[in-house]
Amino acid sequence: MSLSPGGTGVAREDAFIHPALFYRGDEEYLAGTVPFIRAGLDAGEPVTVAVPAVRMAQLGDALGAAADRVSWIDMAKAGRNPGRIIPGVLRHFADRHAGGRVRIIGEPIWPGRSATEYPACAQHEALINLAFAGREATILCPYDEARLDPVALADARATHPVVIDRSGTHPSADYAPHRVIGDYNLPLPEPAEAAGAVAMSFDIDALPLVREFACRWGAKFGLGAGAVGDLELAVNELAANSCLHGGGTGTARLWVEDEHVVCEVSDAGTISDPLAGRRPADMSPNGGRGILMVNHLADLVRVHTGPAGTTIRVYMRTVSPGLS
Repeated sequence: MSLSPGGTGVAREDAFIHPALFYRGDEEYLAGTVPFIRAGLDAGEPVTVAVPAVRMAQLGDALGAAADRVSWIDMAKAGRNPGRIIPGVLRHFADRHAGGRVRIIGEPIWPGRSATEYPACAQHEALINLAFAGREATILCPYDEARLDPVALADARATHPVVIDRSGTHPSADYAPHRVIGDYNLPLPEPAEAAGAVAMSFDIDALPLVREFACRWGAKFGLGAGAVGDLELAVNELAANSCLHGGGTGTARLWVEDEHVVCEVSDAGTISDPLAGRRPADMSPNGGRGILMVNHLADLVRVHTGPAGTTIRVYMRTVSPGLS
């Protein structure tokens, strides 16, 4: 794999640079990422690497003493909810270093991501282009070409304007981030009958009742005390948004699914801002701050919105996640 010294091959005057790196095996991974990191350090750019822990260890070993000049983030923990990555990882780092170019490796899609998580991952990769438009930032996103599903690789070409692979660095002919955002804005599947879903309707006078409802069933379904507290905050924000921005009423449902308690809030409103819940708090319009809080509290957030209404699902783990 042949890469330019900067690892992107894109003119530096372009404000935001967002390449996808397609690699096979550890050797190609390191060949595509280590020179990218070193080029940023040599240029005096702040560098952060947000990848699963096993990759952090490999990159740290390859960089040697230079690893101390890099900010490291375990993406399997910080980015387990893809909706948290833009505000809590990428923008958090970039905004701390405003005024100059920052360089980031972000690997939000790795083998082992579940089918439930993946649509939020693909939308996240598309939304990076909106969130960083005009910003001086380079974000390199590695993709394991040997182990990821072909759909994920096709989506990577649609969410990244530049692709790096064995043939070199070239513009993606399939770049269409808005299409990916729309393609994964699909009605969410109904819970299985065995999931034991429970539901209640609410209006603004019933907000205390919907909080109590969520806490009671969250605990019955297996959440610990800390997770129940997080669920209470999340439900309060979503239900309040429904009352204020979603037609005044809504419905909450809870059930168990794949070692998670799922809490769903539906209403008649429509989310028009694709970055709702992903902007920093001081830049979030009405309705965005609540979803931002939910993204930080939950292990996964899935959203479907359209003219017929909005459904937001919050996933809270009932067991401790394994390390990736």
